[in-house]
Amino acid sequence: MGGDRPRVLRTVPDTEPRLEFRTVHGYRRAFRMAGSGPALLLIHGIGDNSATWNEVIPHLAKNFTVIAPDLLGHGRSDKPRADYSIAAYANGMRDLLTVLGIDRVTVVGHSLGGGVALQFSYQFPQMIERLIVVAPGGVTKDVNPALRFAALPIANEALRLLRVPGVVDLVGGLGLIADRLYKGPFKSLDIFHDSPDLVRVLRDLPDPTAREAFLRTLRAVVDWRGQVVTMLDRCYLTADLPVQIIWGDRDAVIPVSHAHLAHSALPHSRLDIFEGSGHFPFHDDPLRFLRVVEEFVATTRAHEFNPDRWRQMLMGGVGESQISGPSATREAVLDAMGADERSAT
Repeated sequence: MGGDRPRVLRTVPDTEPRLEFRTVHGYRRAFRMAGSGPALLLIHGIGDNSATWNEVIPHLAKNFTVIAPDLLGHGRSDKPRADYSIAAYANGMRDLLTVLGIDRVTVVGHSLGGGVALQFSYQFPQMIERLIVVAPGGVTKDVNPALRFAALPIANEALRLLRVPGVVDLVGGLGLIADRLYKGPFKSLDIFHDSPDLVRVLRDLPDPTAREAFLRTLRAVVDWRGQVVTMLDRCYLTADLPVQIIWGDRDAVIPVSHAHLAHSALPHSRLDIFEGSGHFPFHDDPLRFLRVVEEFVATTRAHEFNPDRWRQMLMGGVGESQISGPSATREAVLDAMGADERSAT
């Protein structure tokens, strides 16, 4: 694609998402909602908000009830001094769905939202029908050095500079330059690919409450050494859950190599690599994104939670050697689950 985004979706009448609010545990939660049919929950990444899904929501809403929340501390949701851990975000998704009267859902999570989606599937297996993760965090410790820096105490002072008049406009201008360089002489430098989206995220951070929520969220999952939360110790629990992994091969935020490890570690998962896409494949190629998501949902049976089966998998577990580094392969996961699972593959 050479950095361009030519695949523009046509508008879909009467399916534009409406922004709604609910108060949960005393905090106002914002979310976009559209359509009817089986429920589809879209979870955005760190520093982002539900508007990131605006291009695909109307098309998904033709067949689904789409719920796209602003995570606590993001977008139009409240930004209290609160728990911004992955587990707390998963609890928040459960609580919002409960308030909306939704018992079962297919979850789509991007970046940090992918980690939240994985955590949701672990904490509330009775509520999830399918799991779709888009460049999710938490596969290994590798992550863009800029996020490692942002997790340091000094980063708070650096981000305060965004409040200085003209700095946000300067950052936006640099983002436009980076985008043009990527589309021009520097097409091979993936670091420039997602500059428009990353600048868009930075534009919200001059607000002190948004900045504080961003840093609390980041430091819950990243330190100077990289990502501190991994999915590899519990991914065997997705053995009965339909899982789809979507990744851009030019992702400079979370390397595409994580996609192959995740695919190995998540039993029976499907892997779709988007050529020419970066960290936001649903922005780079929305038509393909819609196609693979709708096909995945149409060709898989919704997960039915079996508490006895869940207990059996928990008791079997996995050993430390099977979740560390390159040894975390599909073979290792199947070894931990027993001969019956091996014969099924």
